[in-house]
Amino acid sequence: MTEPTKALDGRVAIVTGSGGGLGRAHALCLASQGAAVVVNDIAQDAADRVAREIEEQGGRALAVAASVTDEAAVGAMVERALAAFGRVDIAINNAGILRDKSFAKMDLADFRLVVDVHLIGAAIVCKAVWDTMRAQAYGRIVMTTSSSGLYGNFGQANYGAAKMALVGLMQTLAIEGAKSDIRVNCLAPTAATQMTHGVMSEDSLGRLDPALVSPGLLPLVSENAPTRAILCAGAGHFAAAHVTLTNGVQVGAAPDAGRQVAARWAEIVDRRDEIVPDHAFIQSERELAAAR
Repeated sequence: MTEPTKALDGRVAIVTGSGGGLGRAHALCLASQGAAVVVNDIAQDAADRVAREIEEQGGRALAVAASVTDEAAVGAMVERALAAFGRVDIAINNAGILRDKSFAKMDLADFRLVVDVHLIGAAIVCKAVWDTMRAQAYGRIVMTTSSSGLYGNFGQANYGAAKMALVGLMQTLAIEGAKSDIRVNCLAPTAATQMTHGVMSEDSLGRLDPALVSPGLLPLVSENAPTRAILCAGAGHFAAAHVTLTNGVQVGAAPDAGRQVAARWAEIVDRRDEIVPDHAFIQSERELAAAR
């Protein structure tokens, strides 16, 4: 009897920061669906362990130690993936760090470090796979954003700024990649990992198995994936977040424009009939239409 085709048979995925925690769960999940997985971690032994797990379960894996902030190392990782598997279809930007402190106490070096790993690291990985995905006219990229970026969280100014920046990176790469069938999405996970211990209660951590997040990756990297989606996932629950635009009001060039904006604030923020713009110019197009 022939084995049923798996959703990701023939696909090749790179998962950064996958030597443990959420990244490991992602790597195992993608491998279980037939993808060959490049297990990336800053530590070789951690990457090796996860690659062995995949291979012991009948999958294909390549363990590569590299920091996502090292352009040369990331470029070499992509070359190794191409040499081993012939293509790269999926890139999961999962690598990250925390340096939590209130903004008043935060050293700017820690701000830069967190932005460098989360945002610049993701940009480096995307840049390294971009030409390959364009040439094969197929690519699926997932950024790891966070509710701390989408909605804010005390003590995480650096992390929140980096995570919201990844939404902006997703929005533009999705537009630029559309003609090459490169679809780009965000995953906002809540999971018990090394990064979240000490942040959440033990009871909450017990319910937040990373393996309950990873199934949300599958629709984001499949043949029929959406693009520009923000999927929030945790404890087996899935929801979508959106960046929206309200109808607003037209005030014009009146001398008391500032007073009018303040007086009509409730109308400006009224969310009835709000939209999710397809691109940045929707805002300016609506503003010019109202002005005319």
